[in-house]
Amino acid sequence: MSAILIISLFSCFFAAYNAKGFSKCQMAHQLKAHGMNGYYGYSLADWVCMAEYASNLNTLAFYGTNSNGSRDYGIFQLNNQRWCQDKNYPSKNGCNIKCSELVDDDISDDINCVKRIVSESKGMPAWMPWEKNCKNKDLSKYLAKCAL
Repeated sequence: MSAILIISLFSCFFAAYNAKGFSKCQMAHQLKAHGMNGYYGYSLADWVCMAEYASNLNTLAFYGTNSNGSRDYGIFQLNNQRWCQDKNYPSKNGCNIKCSELVDDDISDDINCVKRIVSESKGMPAWMPWEKNCKNKDLSKYLAKCAL
């Protein structure tokens, strides 16, 4: 039993080591480098705000199981019911990606999936955190100190 506990703790530390917490400016630079400024009419500040409210800008963000049994992964909280595949839930896997690839410090695959979601769905309202906290708000504070 103690061996299982030690292995579990080691796994948690390893996962945390592979996670990256971004600052607002680091996130804005990553998004800009991937062509997200103005993507489908949304500003960098929209994307940073959404990611902050969705995951606190943490690539390892995972908040448990949703009421329908699905799960959300990573910095943009991408759902395994529709966008990524894991062993816990049947998925359409719209981004053709394993959910485990959304919880590492390389967010380029996450951004590619976000682009697909925005282009194929209803835009940023697909994210409730954006709808509730960012839409029609003054988002200037998200980029104010960033040298973009």
